Amino acid sequence: MTAEMAFAARSSLAATVRNYIILTKPRVISLLLVTTVPAMVVAAGGWPGTWLVLATLIGGTASAAGANVINCWYDRDIDAIMRRTRERPTVTGAVPPGHALAFGIALGAGAFVFLWATTTLAAAVLALAALLFYVFIYTVWLKRRTPQNIVIGGAAGAFPPVVGWAAVTGEAPLAAWIMFAIVFFWTPPHFWALSLRLEGDYARAGVPMLPVTDGPAYTRAQILRYTLMLIPVTLLLGPAADMGWVYYAAATGLGAAFAWMAWRLWREPGSMPPMRVYKFSLLYLGLLFVAMGVDAAL
Repeated sequence: MTAEMAFAARSSLAATVRNYIILTKPRVISLLLVTTVPAMVVAAGGWPGTWLVLATLIGGTASAAGANVINCWYDRDIDAIMRRTRERPTVTGAVPPGHALAFGIALGAGAFVFLWATTTLAAAVLALAALLFYVFIYTVWLKRRTPQNIVIGGAAGAFPPVVGWAAVTGEAPLAAWIMFAIVFFWTPPHFWALSLRLEGDYARAGVPMLPVTDGPAYTRAQILRYTLMLIPVTLLLGPAADMGWVYYAAATGLGAAFAWMAWRLWREPGSMPPMRVYKFSLLYLGLLFVAMGVDAAL
C-alpha cells in the first residue's frame, strides 16, 4: 500500500467515525449528563466514587446515543427537508439507514448490559425505559401528530437524574422523581424557545410544533406558563432531599431570572430574542443541578 493509499484509508475511517458520532448528537447527550452526576452526589450524600460515576456516565451516554441514532434513522425523511438537519449522515447517505438502525440498537443494548454489570439493575432498566420512551412515544407516536409532542415526549430527557440516583442506591425515591419533574417542566420552555427560531423549518417538514400549530404569541405565553410552574417544582426538592441554603438560593435566584426572561419574551418579544431565552435555559439547568451537588457535598 502506498503512502497516498494509506492516508486515504485513514481519512475514510476518520470520516466514517465522525459520521457515526454525529448521529449520536453529542451536544444533546452532554446536557442530559449534566443532571446525572449531581443527582448521584445528592443520593450518596457526597462523592459516590469515581468509578461508579464514570460507569454511570458511560452507560448513560451509550443509552442516550442509541436513542438519538434511532431517532435520526426514523426521521431521515423530514430531516432532509429541514435546514438544520439536512446534512445529517442518514440524510446524505454517508451512513446507510440499516447501519444506523443496527448501531442505535447495539448502543442501547450494550448500555443496558454495561449499566447492569457495573451499577445496578434499576439504573439499567430506567436507562432502557428512557430509550424506549424517546423512540416509540416521542419519535414514532407523538412528534408528527400533536403539538404536545415535546411536553409528553420530553419525559425521556428527564430520566438521567433518576438513573444516576438508582446507580448509587438501587432505588428511585421521591427526591429522584422530583428531579425528573424539574427536567420535565423545564423542557417545554427550553425547546419552545428554540422552536420559535425554527418555526419555518418545522412548517416545511409538516411537524406540528407549537409555533406552527398555534402561533408564536401562544407559544410565548406557554413558555411563561411552564416556567412559572417549574419554580415551585424546584423548591419541592428542598424538603424531599434535605437541601440547604445553597440550593434554595440557587433555585430562587435562577427561577426569578428565568421567569423574568420568559415574561419579557411574552410581553416584549421585540426586545427579548427567543434564542436568548433558549441559551439561558441551558445555563439555568446546569447551574441548578450544580447547586444540588454543591449543597449535598457541603
